[in-house]
Amino acid sequence: GAAAGGDEYERRYSGAFPPQLRARLRDAARGMFVFGYDSYMEHAFPRDELDPLHCRGRGPDRRDPSNLNINDVLGNYSLTLIDALDTLAVMGNSSEFQKAVKLVIDTVSFDKDSTVQVFEATIRVLGSLLSAHIIITDTKQPFGDMTIKDYDNELLHLAHDLAVRLLPAFENTKTGIPYPRVNLKKGVPPDSHNETCTAGAGSLLVEFGMLSRLLGDSTFEWVARRAVKALWSLRSNNTGLLGNVVNIQTGHWVGKQSGLGAGSDSFYEYLLKSYILFGEKEDLEMFSAAYQNIQNHLRRGREACNEGEGDPPLYVNVNMYTGQLMNTWIDSLQAFFPGLQVLIGDVEDAICLHAFYYAIWKRYGALPERYNWQLQAPDVPFYPLRPELVESTYLLYQATKNPFYLHVGMDILQSLEKYTKAKCGYATLHHVVEKTKEDRMESFFLSETCKYLYLLFDEENPVHKSGNKFMFTTEGHIVSVDGRFRSSLWEDILPGEEAPAQKSKPSEPKAANFSSNCNRVPDERRYLLPLKSNYMRQIDRMVGLI
Repeated sequence: GAAAGGDEYERRYSGAFPPQLRARLRDAARGMFVFGYDSYMEHAFPRDELDPLHCRGRGPDRRDPSNLNINDVLGNYSLTLIDALDTLAVMGNSSEFQKAVKLVIDTVSFDKDSTVQVFEATIRVLGSLLSAHIIITDTKQPFGDMTIKDYDNELLHLAHDLAVRLLPAFENTKTGIPYPRVNLKKGVPPDSHNETCTAGAGSLLVEFGMLSRLLGDSTFEWVARRAVKALWSLRSNNTGLLGNVVNIQTGHWVGKQSGLGAGSDSFYEYLLKSYILFGEKEDLEMFSAAYQNIQNHLRRGREACNEGEGDPPLYVNVNMYTGQLMNTWIDSLQAFFPGLQVLIGDVEDAICLHAFYYAIWKRYGALPERYNWQLQAPDVPFYPLRPELVESTYLLYQATKNPFYLHVGMDILQSLEKYTKAKCGYATLHHVVEKTKEDRMESFFLSETCKYLYLLFDEENPVHKSGNKFMFTTEGHIVSVDGRFRSSLWEDILPGEEAPAQKSKPSEPKAANFSSNCNRVPDERRYLLPLKSNYMRQIDRMVGLI
């Protein structure tokens, strides 16, 4: 009935979403993954990435070691194949999953003269190997039969081998914060910088912690946790905020910007996700304090999302010591934050922030890497097929079941098909206004963007129906939240801890601090717009859509 009211937002987004359309979009999302994956296998494997315009593979840029944009990520280890493993499982393609796993076991080695970023190797490669290992060894097999005949923990051994090659980054640092890069054969390069970003150094705990708990070897979790605690101890006494670039020898903040985007994003995400997975109270305590400081110092705009006067809520970049505004741009990585807010039950605020990023997407058919909200224009105009907006859309749909988010997903899917599809695969947009393409398909397009789109439209997926609890890593790798990650197999005293009289076993995750204010959206609003149309119009005006 609401749609008859004649408001254009209600006409476009309200009411039920036909199941046939939903099934068609689910198949389209699968088709998008298949085209990208098959093109990679045909034209690029065993190289790291597919060049979708020239239909060929690419590996590290050996001629120019300073080309970090490529070399940080491409380690000459069939990156795209590894990163895509669990997407094959989530889509129920057991034959291709088994084939891909065998290929990885038979062909991938980390004994390479490649200098890679510790963070990228951890989230894209280590995380995917562990996720696939967990899927193969899961006694319940929720995704269909993903077992591998005569599997002997090979993926776990590969993950262990890679992690051991990353460990030198944690040595010879006075603070315990790791070097950003490591050579997989030789360790930390002699000409290494002493500066690293907060997200890069502080978002290793989920993967390293899982590895430690699967192996029964505390080393990996210990070094990752030490880095998190070191960063946490460097927060400002005044605001409680962290900067974005730090010197790993002196602990001096070189980058004093505090925000939710590049350089900081996954640090916050992993405080919460470590708690969800491992149940260590201190992770939740750090997260709760960080979240409070973010609300106090980074949030601008009206207090409530769906009522009152004033600008829509927005999180800005400020000076970590003073809380003063540092610039007027937000970056596309920040679009992950509504999804994180869903995980802690702050659904209303998530709805508002997501609406802002969606409005930018509607304007350009993509999210520019940086958008200047004051100038209403992109500051950095490329779009490398990033997943963050889709991820938040998916998580908001799971929390609200509001068909609005299926419409958003349909918009995103159609833009990707229209503007980024290339001769073989999907290509980075070089410029979101001009829609020119770049010859690159990042591995996260297959591991995250396609996976979240598919899950958004696949109501019957085992992720939603099997009764298992799942969590996604910051690279979209799926891990089951189960008991074996809840028991520490060791009694080591972690850095900064006093010896406990009796270490209590981590309890089942209770959203302490948050259960009382998990503001569920009332049922009667399920088929209304999640954000009142006058507020949506206000946001559309703010980004120059109207």
